[in-house]
Amino acid sequence: MSAPLTTALPPYATLLGFTRYVDRTGPTKATFVGGLRRQRASRSGFNPHGQFVKALKADIAFHTGGTHLAGVADVVKPRWRPLYQALTPGATRWLHSLGEPKEVDLVQARDALAMLGDLPVKINPHFGVRYADGRAEAVRLHFDEAAPSPESALATLHLMARHMDAVLPHAAPVLVDVRRGEAHRMPDGVKPEQVEQWLAGEAAAFRAIWSTAA
Repeated sequence: MSAPLTTALPPYATLLGFTRYVDRTGPTKATFVGGLRRQRASRSGFNPHGQFVKALKADIAFHTGGTHLAGVADVVKPRWRPLYQALTPGATRWLHSLGEPKEVDLVQARDALAMLGDLPVKINPHFGVRYADGRAEAVRLHFDEAAPSPESALATLHLMARHMDAVLPHAAPVLVDVRRGEAHRMPDGVKPEQVEQWLAGEAAAFRAIWSTAA
């Protein structure tokens, strides 16, 4: 009796998935990758933050200083209202930290595909901002209840910087911890080649786990 035909599912990760993976240790890494693989196989997944991101982008684009954020919790489904209410104060603080609203513009940041060895990782910032003095930043938002760990923040910032020519040329990467309203930027003294070596090892392990999770 022949074995049933199966379709190979090649390894793949989003920036969020990969950075959450590097933050885990021991057996939890395998459990996490197995979950990602099953989710991809079933094409499931829902982003509850979509309307929140739209409101934040609208406040930047229209220089409204937080009025869209202030009202967004009232227009989402009731099940998401507590989440939006928890996110709004920190996001508003970060928005105000950018300075005078009329001196900050919203710009498009594009997705890119990073290759870590043989592992494709989708680099997908949420948007970009450009300041009156010409500086630009590509922004990735962190929504989790826990603050980003130094490891996950470093991985996020490094991978965004690595592909900035495609994402938003001449910009700097920023990871915004939405709940706390804090912006994380690349630490001083980081050696990119060491980060690259670390992430290459993590990617190789990710691929191996993905294959065994089939």
